[in-house]
Amino acid sequence: MGRAGRGRVWHSAQPPLTATDDNLATMVQMYKEPKTQSVQAAVELRGVSCYFGPVKAVDGVDLEILPGEFFSMLGPSGSGKTTCLRLIGGFEQPTAGQIVLFGQDASKLPPYARDVNTVFQDYALFPHMNVRDNVAYALMVRGVPKPERHRRAEEMLELVKLSGLGDRRPGQLSGGQRQRVALARALINRPKLLLLDEPLGALDLKLREEMQIELKALQRQLGITFIYVTHDQGEALSMSDRVAVFNHGKIEQLDNPKTLYEYPKTEFVARFVGSANVLEGRLLGLGTGKYALRPERIAIQAGSHNGPNSLCGTLLDIHYLGAQTRYEVQVGNERLTVLTPSEEQGLQVGGAVTLRWEHSALRPLQEAS
Repeated sequence: MGRAGRGRVWHSAQPPLTATDDNLATMVQMYKEPKTQSVQAAVELRGVSCYFGPVKAVDGVDLEILPGEFFSMLGPSGSGKTTCLRLIGGFEQPTAGQIVLFGQDASKLPPYARDVNTVFQDYALFPHMNVRDNVAYALMVRGVPKPERHRRAEEMLELVKLSGLGDRRPGQLSGGQRQRVALARALINRPKLLLLDEPLGALDLKLREEMQIELKALQRQLGITFIYVTHDQGEALSMSDRVAVFNHGKIEQLDNPKTLYEYPKTEFVARFVGSANVLEGRLLGLGTGKYALRPERIAIQAGSHNGPNSLCGTLLDIHYLGAQTRYEVQVGNERLTVLTPSEEQGLQVGGAVTLRWEHSALRPLQEAS
């Protein structure tokens, strides 16, 4: 997928994405999923695989996503998350398995035949069209009369707080404004499902954090299903109702953000979602197996003091991070990380230290399947 044309900054002066006018409230209500006695899944992947030659990009994935859910696919490059998104959008075809959208088999449907729209990281706006015509493009293709499509385009621009910018060209906008235009264009068809492929990757940290809040607010307001692909665990944890962690084409764990962070099932999830010290059971006096211990669950003090739920080691380095301080400690052959609130503790690099934790902070890990 091309990366050209990505914006680098979010237009931070824009207010949050909220709709207060009566016409927008009516439009928002049209997005709401109908309430039924039994909830039909928005998306089902049934044993889906996708191979590119000998490479198993997606390997036997089973997944169910509910209507109105903000669902994130998280993983490193090459883990299969983006291919999964492209399979749902119809941009790739499964080698095996079935893709079901709102109860209908969509495995062989082309993208235009699915009630799905996609927001890409590179925006993919037409540079020769003004903002209004970019937003209204899908309506033009469907033959909607010009007055109607312009009216709906202006409503969408108002929804994303870009009123009055309809006559500008994309090149006259900031990167953040172009991202809002791409979002408005994706929503104008009133899709049941919106796919977002790392849409905040081109923004700096502060603006990315602001947009996370706004995207989640917009999703709640419209009530449609968002499927969000990212390699940034902070994005996934802060916005999602549930997160699927991908590795080597498979889902290693699917949970709500708190459970995912507090109770990782495998070593990969423990290390990738946040950071974790992974310790052998024998080092802890717990026999075989491995355990995860989050850095913020460890207390550190000067000197060697043997006791339960503790290890003694040598302080290798200290990193001041503002509100927190990170300590690197050598314990036998293991290098452990400790994260504490920043306060003077009188610790010296090269000195002996003791690490302590509550036994309940240890999380037993399973072997990856």
